[in-house]
Amino acid sequence: MIDVAALNDIRALAASYGAKLIVATKTQPASVVERLHELAPEVIMGENRVQELVQKYDPALEWHMIGRLQTNKVKYIADKVCLIHSLDREDLAAQIDRQAAKFGRIQSVLVEVNMGGEESKGGVPPQLAGEFIAGLVGYEHISIEGVMTVMPRTDDERALARLYGELLSLYEDVKKISQKNADIKYLSAGMSADYKIALDYGANMLRIGRAIFGERPRNTQDI
Repeated sequence: MIDVAALNDIRALAASYGAKLIVATKTQPASVVERLHELAPEVIMGENRVQELVQKYDPALEWHMIGRLQTNKVKYIADKVCLIHSLDREDLAAQIDRQAAKFGRIQSVLVEVNMGGEESKGGVPPQLAGEFIAGLVGYEHISIEGVMTVMPRTDDERALARLYGELLSLYEDVKKISQKNADIKYLSAGMSADYKIALDYGANMLRIGRAIFGERPRNTQDI
């Protein structure tokens, strides 16, 4: 069920910052995706799971892959997603490049950065982000367009602000990278619990699910 008031409030706030809103549609049926598009035609659909994306895919909508991506599943979405948010290792880059080449397209990607150093999450260490991007220079069917992070869940606002400050500095640094397959312009950060602080620290892509749809079943991860 869509909380229309919350959706409109978040849309308005994102627009005031010039940020794109990606709605995390994990566990939501295709009928809800269709209704969401009717209510907010400008929002982007974001999926965490390849199987769900394939099942709900509508070519009339813009889709982003926002969850961790296994190399053996890239082939199922290579012709469907406009942006992959979770590139964090070279074998995945190679597979994305290979599958994009089959469709004669350039796949836009974001490099995922693990700002909190959490073992349970994907992402390259922040101090290696620039080096990782530079190492992808040989992939002709990938366009590196920014960075993404999933911040630690914490009630410590000072610690969160510090991490966001570090993320913004990292983003400003990688924007200076000059290579043929990099055009850094997106900072994908901010979920239901922290999207307001993310906007204050330069995020121009938000990934929101729970604040719009309510709590998910316990066996699914909030986003």
